[in-house]
Order: sequence, then structure tokens, then C-alpha cells
Amino acid sequence: MTVTNSSPADAAGAKAGATSGKLRLGALSALVIGSMVGSGVFSLPQNMAAGAGPLAILIGWGITAVGMLALAFVYQSLSMRRPDLDAGPYAYAKAGFGSYVGFNSAWGYWLSAWIGNVSYAVVMFSALSYFFPAFGDGNTWQAVLGASILLWVVHALILVGIRQAAFANLIVTIAKIAPVVLFIAIVVIAFKVDIFSLDFTGSATPTLGSIMQQTKSTMLVTLWAFIGIEGASVLSARAERRTDIAKATIFGFLSCLALYVLVSVLSLGILTQPELAALKNPSMAGVLEHVVGPWGAILINIALVVSVGGAFLSWTLLAAEIPFAAARDGTMPKLLGVQNAQGVPANSLWLTNGLVQIFLIITLFAQSTYQALFSIASVAILVPYVLSGAFAAKLAITGEGYRPGERRLGALFVGLLATVYGAWLVYAAGLSFLFMCAILYAVGIGFYCVARRERGEPMFGVVEAVIAIAIAALGLIAAYLMWTGAISPL
Repeated sequence: MTVTNSSPADAAGAKAGATSGKLRLGALSALVIGSMVGSGVFSLPQNMAAGAGPLAILIGWGITAVGMLALAFVYQSLSMRRPDLDAGPYAYAKAGFGSYVGFNSAWGYWLSAWIGNVSYAVVMFSALSYFFPAFGDGNTWQAVLGASILLWVVHALILVGIRQAAFANLIVTIAKIAPVVLFIAIVVIAFKVDIFSLDFTGSATPTLGSIMQQTKSTMLVTLWAFIGIEGASVLSARAERRTDIAKATIFGFLSCLALYVLVSVLSLGILTQPELAALKNPSMAGVLEHVVGPWGAILINIALVVSVGGAFLSWTLLAAEIPFAAARDGTMPKLLGVQNAQGVPANSLWLTNGLVQIFLIITLFAQSTYQALFSIASVAILVPYVLSGAFAAKLAITGEGYRPGERRLGALFVGLLATVYGAWLVYAAGLSFLFMCAILYAVGIGFYCVARRERGEPMFGVVEAVIAIAIAALGLIAAYLMWTGAISPL
């Protein structure tokens, strides 16, 4: 595929022959669903029950459904209101709030993408340990070796061309949804109301805490399940038709919401909350094994491997795209804006996968768990999500992108709702993961300074300098607390 310098509007209106390398609705929808349906759905029964009873889980899904629907509408609206902006959350944050804020949005999104890929590798080989015990919990040397091989195979596939990789993702997405649908069908039949209603509030397990505490414990789990909702907007420059971005976003969200709620809620009618909390991940395997026997666990473990392989591919695509887009307009170092002959952001891809490889090796020594890794990835992406909602609200206030006389109150409400939801998630995340992300955000300051120096532009404005100093200070405090053992996210 060859990437041209034409605008998105030009690309959307070009003839089919000129857009043969672009992504169509099916591929964009598969990218959204494939990005969201990774490992999360297969671990939902245990991840949700680990800190909450049935009532709090239902409340958590209700909050998530409203908040993520608002975010889905934000990305749907922004793709149409500002068709000149590509690369999704990064471009929206920069256009709305300046270069350094835009950089932090890109940086946070990129961090979330490649750290998420580390967690995918861990849980994939944890699932494979069902067949090969040497893989343990996904962080033994055998698991790290296997994950490293997978990483560089995906790397080579993407270097061949983004459209070819997206087609492979479409096939994998179809293959991994089928076992989830089968799980739901079987569990619906086996569902027992008396098990579901037993200790409905979780009060019989004092360690769970209040309903508020239980609900908070579900927030990063549900957020992790929906990360990827912006996938189509991130690759908007590569879409054949601009309108397909909005369609793919809403279709992907509604499809995944139905799957997630059914998997987590129906499992509560098969095993009790303590039993679910004690399951090894992927916990869907334990639930299905309880109903149909060993073949159920075999099916789910194989499905997870296929699913995570597809999500790994999707997120590698997204992770490489963001630094590339930011480098092309001077927000990240020029080196990351280089493409190969197939139009693939090669340098960005090499940096991304190099960091994944380093963190895979670190899991050997830190014994990082899947849940810790996905929690860090979830917190890292909160900045891009909050800023996307705020930008949508800003457009509704200023009227930019709207026709004269067009109603904007609904769009303002949706933008503010998405922003408030993001802020609630920051509160629910807890200090350990927030501090860990502060360290990672502080490292990004150096990348930004290099990019500004390359363009011969001032490093920071007054407000930007205050933000940078605050991030650096939080990073230093977090590093000290981790050094003394006061916090330990991993």
C-alpha cells in the first residue's frame, strides 16, 4: 500500500481504483471489534468477581455502558465534524488544547497499546499452559520465548503492508467471536437463578467492602474490555469512506457490549462469586468446564489463543500508527515518521515492538501478572479518552464543525458525559496505577523536547510548562515510592 498526501476528504471521494489500498467498512468494523475482543472477555468472570458481587457488577456494567456509549458517540461525531483530523484521540487533543497536550494524548495512547500487548502475551501463554504446563502463568522463560517469537512474526506480517494485516485481522475476528457466542448459548441453558441471587450484594464476603468499593473494583476491568473503541478513528486516514468510521465505531461498541455483559452476568448463575474469584484465567474456561466437562476448557483456551493473536495484531497496528502520525506533524521526533516502501510506519513499529520485547523479559523478574499489566494499560489511556470527550464538548460550545442553526445541546451533553466518565475512572483506578503511569508520562517529556528542537520551536508555553513540571514531579515522587516499596503496581 502506498500512502499519499491527499486529505481525508479527497480520499473519501476518490474512485475505487485510487482507493484500492484503503480499508473498507468490514475491515474497519473488524479492527474495532478485534481491538476490543482480545483477552478481556475470556477473563471477565474472574476479573469481575474478584472484587465484586452480582449487584455491584450489574451497576458497574450500567456505568460502563453509559460512559462508553457516550465515548462511542464522541468518536462518531468527531470523525464527521472534523474530517481533516486523522489519528483519532491524538489529533483531537492537539487541535483542541495545543501541541503538548496533544503529545500527551498520543503518548498515553501509545503506552496503553504496547503495554496492553505485553499483557496479551502473558495471558495467551497462561492459556497455553493448559496444554503445556511449562508456560505457567505466562511469565516463565518458556512463555517469554514463545511470546517473543509471536511478537516478531506479527511484526514481519505488518511490515508487508497494513491492508494485508487488516485482512488477516478480519478473518481472525470472525474465528474468535464464534466460541464466545457458543459459550453464551450453553451458559444460558445452564444458568441457575438461585446461584445468581446467592449473596447478591456481596455482604457475606467482608473483604469485598461496600457496594461503592465493589463497583470501583470493576471499573478498570470494564474499561480494559472496551479499549479499542476508537480503533477506526485512529486509522481514519486509511479508510476508504469517512462515513464508515462512525458506522464501524457504533456497530463494534454495541456488539461487544452485548457479548461482555452476557458473559460476565451469566457466569454468576453457574458458579458463586468466591468460586469465580478463585478461577485461573482465562476464567471462561473454568466456567464452561463446570457445565460441559474438560472439552469446554479446551475450547475456551484455544479460542483465547486465537483471539489474543488477533488483538495482538490489531493493537500493534494501532500502536505503530500513533507515533507515526504525531511525528508527521512535528509532535514526536522525525525518525518515527518514516515509512517503508509498503507505506508502513516502520521505525515506529520497530520502537514499539522493541519495548514490548523488553517488557516481556522484565516479566521474568517482576513476575508481572496479566491483571496488573492490563490495569496499567487501562490507566494510561484515560488521558486520551478524557481529552476526546472534552474536545467534543468544546466543538459543541464554539459551534466549530456545525451548520448554522444546528442544535448542539445533545452533543455538548454527550461530550461532557464522556469527560466525566473518564474522570470517574481516574478516581476508581487507585494511586498505585496512577503513580506508575506518572513515571511513564514523565519519560515522554524528553521525546517532546527532541521534536520541538528539530522544528526549531519553543519547548513550552507557560501553561504547558506548568503541566510538564507537574508531570515530572509526580513521576519523581512515584519513582521514590516504588523504590521504597510504598507502592508496587506490578
